[in-house]
Amino acid sequence: MFSSQTRIDSKTGADDLGRFEYLQALVTEFQDTDKQGAKEEILANLANFAYDPINYDHFRKLKVVDLFMDMLTEGNEKFVEFGIGGLCNCSLDKENKQHIIDNGGISLVVNCMSSSNEETVLSAITTLMFLTTPQTQPEITSEAIVDCMERFSASSNARLSNLAKVFLQDYCKRPCSIEKKD
Repeated sequence: MFSSQTRIDSKTGADDLGRFEYLQALVTEFQDTDKQGAKEEILANLANFAYDPINYDHFRKLKVVDLFMDMLTEGNEKFVEFGIGGLCNCSLDKENKQHIIDNGGISLVVNCMSSSNEETVLSAITTLMFLTTPQTQPEITSEAIVDCMERFSASSNARLSNLAKVFLQDYCKRPCSIEKKD
């Protein structure tokens, strides 16, 4: 993770695929296979590669960010989980962030907040935090989203409750109903 291109090149033998070619092979395999399990595994791998900024140029060339966004409307819960996880992992990058915003990504991410999958909801909240800019803040902190975050902040699930509280404290302009503990 957080590799330099020189380090990647030094670890790649003469007969091995380079990083771009490897990612391209993953995307091609995802497109060509009909096996749901294989697609889930490939998406999970791509989401993991989204942690490393060295991959972002490759992701843009291969339209991986678009693939992640496409997965958010799928009926397969794992597709949605890995799609939002991938978006979350790469959305701090300015170009990726802008691409997500410009292509309707905020509403796709917001829709993930109603998932029954805890990881999907946590990634959605985190992605909304990462996508917040002065221009997107009114949409991301709309009354409906803040109301949802207030419900999440009262959850017995500590991860969900804590993340919702951070969202409310750090991203919302209106006074929040969460309790502050000293």
